[in-house]
Amino acid sequence: MDALALRNLTEWLIDGARSAPNPPRMMTETCERMVAAGLPLWRVGIFVRTLHPDVIGRNFLWRPGAEIVVGTANYDVLDSPEYGRSPLKIVFGEGCEIRARMDGPDAKRFPLFDDLREEGITDYLALPLLHVDGSVHASSWTTRQPGGFTAAQVNAIRALIPPLARLIEVTRLRFMSSILLDTYVGNRAGARILGGQIRRGHAETMDAAIWLSDLRGFTALSDRLPPETVVDILNRYFDCQVSAIAKHGGEVLKFMGDGLLAVFPIDEYVGDVGQACAQVLEAACEARANVDAMQFPIGDTVERFRFGVALHVGRILYGNIGGGNRLDFTCIGPAVNLAARLEKMASRLHRTVLASAAFASASPDRWEDLGEFPVAGFSKAARVYGLSDEALAPA
Repeated sequence: MDALALRNLTEWLIDGARSAPNPPRMMTETCERMVAAGLPLWRVGIFVRTLHPDVIGRNFLWRPGAEIVVGTANYDVLDSPEYGRSPLKIVFGEGCEIRARMDGPDAKRFPLFDDLREEGITDYLALPLLHVDGSVHASSWTTRQPGGFTAAQVNAIRALIPPLARLIEVTRLRFMSSILLDTYVGNRAGARILGGQIRRGHAETMDAAIWLSDLRGFTALSDRLPPETVVDILNRYFDCQVSAIAKHGGEVLKFMGDGLLAVFPIDEYVGDVGQACAQVLEAACEARANVDAMQFPIGDTVERFRFGVALHVGRILYGNIGGGNRLDFTCIGPAVNLAARLEKMASRLHRTVLASAAFASASPDRWEDLGEFPVAGFSKAARVYGLSDEALAPA
């Protein structure tokens, strides 16, 4: 083995692997440098737990001359027979090393080893990646070298684990920060926060279409059902909207009980207000169809649901607002206030989708003029528009 090449690799990892801009590239370059230094690697896996509501972990698999394969695992994997009989379960659970030559006494210990032998692999080494926060992650190293890894080769791999684990931990923390911000404040807001837009009062104006919706009859529903059931209903109800909003370029900023606030920045549509409003309207129609199809069995009955959404377009202030060290990344302004008033009006008018004159004028063919109505807090009455049931069908 080339001791100098291994030392250079260690220093490269400690320095942050600067020539590798992302995890797949970092893993590729690390494995290629190890092979160049004389380590006969065949298949290498890195398995990292994440902090995500749906995904428990990510895995990266390397083979010589092939692209890195990146995969994810959901929480169901913990109950799967494959994971239950996997050496990685022991690594994750006990933080210990597992070594097995495919022709040795441990060759039948795990079903995985049968697949490895068919691939021509002669040796398997699983090592924990210990992070400073106490969490345990895993790596696996295999070879097709006759006789398996030598003792010196195993020791060389072990020596690279600490700097590799530190670099993976830094990358993992950055990834988790991004995921958590996307989950709780939205991807655009999350990107701004990670980019340094964190001071109170740090905000910017932008033109956007505004979406405000709520679930009809939610108060009565909450009064007659157990809280756990209400939470389940809310989650399914929000699923009906979030997917449609994201599909058409919107971002959910806030859940408020049964209410949802989302924005569709006009800049995302090259400043074309008509195109932006058309996409918002399609999202509203899809959400309405999703809610209509939503059914929830309660006792001997099946509960059906209705929702209402108000749409407006205007200039908003988008940024950090709060008190002390507790901030919220949200939007405010007269345009948001008008959308909130319209959303309440939608319920009184028994309309699923209600729009302001500004929004309806951007897509005029599908609206009915419902007349002018006084709006609390505004000096002038607002002209309000609604969609007929036929117009609500998704395009």
